[in-house]
This record gives sequence, structure tokens and C-alpha cells, in this order.
Amino acid sequence: MSSAEGGERAAPFHCPYCGDEDLRPSEEATAPGQGAAWECSACNRAFRLKFLGLLASGLRSAHGEDPTP
Repeated sequence: MSSAEGGERAAPFHCPYCGDEDLRPSEEATAPGQGAAWECSACNRAFRLKFLGLLASGLRSAHGEDPTP
């Protein structure tokens, strides 16, 4: 099973709300495909991370190249 299929957690480096780095995996049960739940002890918020997929034109657009031939 690959990480995209839910075999591993994607670990965030900071809280998306307050920017603090004191994050812990949530003990809340998560259904398969719903994303990993994390808790921030600084702002007392919980959030989920979910990998959606790769963008076909993401790298070319990011570097200013035209994605269409």
C-alpha cells in the first residue's frame, strides 16, 4: 500500500491556523480515505490532512512554461 492510499500519515510541520509547530496526531478514529487528523496544542484546533493527487501541469506551470504543446 502506498502513502497515497493511506498507508502512512502525511506529517504537517506547522498548524495551518496559528503556525505553531507543537502538533500531535489525533486519537480520533478516522475512516479510510478521510485524511489524517492532527491537533494543535497552541490554538486548541484540530484539522485533517488528505493527499488529493498530483497535478499533470503543476511543475510546468510553476516554472512559467506553457503546459500546452
